Amino acid sequence: MLIAQITDLHIQPEGQKAYGIVDTNQFLAAAVAQLNRFTPQPDLVIATGDLVDEGSLAEYQALKRLLAPLQAPLYLAMGNHDQRQHFRQVFPDLPYLPTAGPVQYVIEGYPVRLIVLDTLVAGESYGEIDPARLDWLAAQLAQAPHQPTVIFMHHPPFAIGIPGMDALKCRGSEALAALIRRYPAVQRVACGHVHRSIQVNWAGTIGSVAPSVAHQVALRLTTVGSNALVMEPPACHLHLWTAENGLVTHTHYLGEFEAYSYATKQPISLYA
Repeated sequence: MLIAQITDLHIQPEGQKAYGIVDTNQFLAAAVAQLNRFTPQPDLVIATGDLVDEGSLAEYQALKRLLAPLQAPLYLAMGNHDQRQHFRQVFPDLPYLPTAGPVQYVIEGYPVRLIVLDTLVAGESYGEIDPARLDWLAAQLAQAPHQPTVIFMHHPPFAIGIPGMDALKCRGSEALAALIRRYPAVQRVACGHVHRSIQVNWAGTIGSVAPSVAHQVALRLTTVGSNALVMEPPACHLHLWTAENGLVTHTHYLGEFEAYSYATKQPISLYA
């Protein structure tokens, strides 16, 4: 099973750039095209939040158009830049979405069970797993306690060492960690929000953060200086599950890069 995790799309109304700098719409179009060319094709794609930048209807309409060519089944999650009402208005027919409340659900029918959490706190940059959302997750985990499971959420519930981003992580993480420790079948807690590729041991499992398909957050492991964006290469995470090896996560850079055969030393296409 191959899961493509894209995150932090920050889609704009047509013709605009994020922060007046980044053409996030063009980056997403390129990411979709490259995922469509990837071999093997992902079994599904999960976009873990900050789908758009301001939560406007125009942004979600642009997002829908940009994602339409994607060949793999698509699942969407909320980030702090998202707005649930406008999202539901533009995406009214997604069969997995609850009709009201947090946008969280379970994806069944694969070797790995996938649980998507909603960490959005309206009007805030930080996230939260409040008691109601924690109770919902506890009920879902209890239904299949021994099945390999991956939890997807936008805000990391763990510190990542970038002070400016750690201030905006998911609140309620202590209770969440205590719950996850009860379920060794949880293979990964996969997040977005930080715009970097990160892995950490947490709550008896592995926590990971996927890089953005557009711009990244500068690696500032110090309190000096504020958060900054950096035009490091766009990327995504590919989570590969096999019964033999469990879950293996690859950082896949999105773009056109020269490739050469070790045997012939000649240029090759990675997408033939």
